[in-house]
Amino acid sequence: MQATASFSKLFLSRLLHQYPAALDREGISGKRVAQRLAELSRIGLTNKQGSNRMSFSDEERAAKELIKIWMKEAGLSIYEDGAGNVFGMLYGKDQSQSIMSGSHVDSVPNGGHFDGPLGVLAALEVAQAWKETGYVPETNYEVVIFTDEEGARFNGGLTGSRAMAGEVDMAKQVKLTDYNGTPFEEVLKQHGLSLKNFSESKRSLDKIKAYVEVHIEQGKQLEERNLSTGVVTGIAGPSWLTITFKGDAGHAGNTPMIGRKDPLVAAGEFVLRLKDIPGQISSSGVATVGKLEVSPNGVNVIPGQVKLTADIRDIDMELKDRIVEKARELITEIEEKHGIKINVQETLNVTPVKLSDTMQKIAAESTAYVTGKEAFHLPSGAGHDAMVMGRYVPTAMLFTNSKDGVSHNPKEWSSLEHCVETIHVLKHMLEKIDQSDRSELE
Repeated sequence: MQATASFSKLFLSRLLHQYPAALDREGISGKRVAQRLAELSRIGLTNKQGSNRMSFSDEERAAKELIKIWMKEAGLSIYEDGAGNVFGMLYGKDQSQSIMSGSHVDSVPNGGHFDGPLGVLAALEVAQAWKETGYVPETNYEVVIFTDEEGARFNGGLTGSRAMAGEVDMAKQVKLTDYNGTPFEEVLKQHGLSLKNFSESKRSLDKIKAYVEVHIEQGKQLEERNLSTGVVTGIAGPSWLTITFKGDAGHAGNTPMIGRKDPLVAAGEFVLRLKDIPGQISSSGVATVGKLEVSPNGVNVIPGQVKLTADIRDIDMELKDRIVEKARELITEIEEKHGIKINVQETLNVTPVKLSDTMQKIAAESTAYVTGKEAFHLPSGAGHDAMVMGRYVPTAMLFTNSKDGVSHNPKEWSSLEHCVETIHVLKHMLEKIDQSDRSELE
């Protein structure tokens, strides 16, 4: 506990160091943002000073409950749906529609402290600023915390936003098990949720006027240009293939090399050759194997099974599909070559999303207004809840400068100055959207 408090104190001190007080204006407080980031950093803090808040975990729940307290301080009415998505509502003059902004608070194992929380706290800071300045929006404003954006628990992801959009295939969802082998339905029960309520989380998205999400860049383009904020043009859609290689386990010393059916050798060849496939098809495609499980995982045992997940992405759906097909062809070739059985299960397939030109224009104008610099446009190679929302609702994303482009890592860092500048851009954007009709934002 003492180490956690010490880290949080140092984290806060680093955020506030050389922060320009002139950015505290129009109800926005950099110190408040910093204090809240620091408080969240304590929840799920790892011994490597990273964040470990798995979806549907006690840590994710604790983070949500803490933010609910801050939502109440901002005068928001709070409700939660069957997927565990949390909403803080600021009622506007016309309550038939809502503008929505937010992100997530779950993390990858030993991740950073900005990926997700910054977007939630940015959206909340706008609500707090409006309360302090007396601004009453024309339409309702909702701060949202989406559940399970990262997908680290079930090898899926974007679960909360997909549930809200009605995109979840429940027949497939109930078959999912987490890293402990616990079925999805049981995980829900352990955290006060039910399969029935989860399946009823769909909302009428035509009632949402627009969605805006703030996120760290997860790249170096803004840093290289010395910019705090960037305007996202589109979001690459990930496909996740869970691939199980099944061979014959045996003693490492007594089993001759000839005739072995070693699934780890086969999996190793797949990992090695997968990296060359995207470049044969697309300049924007990528493929990654970041998770691999060997069973029984003994030093002197030929494995009997290897399970890995391939993450394949592109900003173009057709090109992404071609990369996936090439990966499947490689799997068939390896299966025949090594004489083993390989099972492939697609656990996620998200269509890439091009964001609204009008929303991009508003984001660019707001960025130029706040920062005094011409807006820089860039694509997102990572998936976000905004890609789900962007299929149904006028959607925009703002990226915040991230030091060295590091993400999903304890070294993840964005300066408070850059964070607060982006929050000012968000506030300016939301006020312009608030004065527009939905039809004008498409």
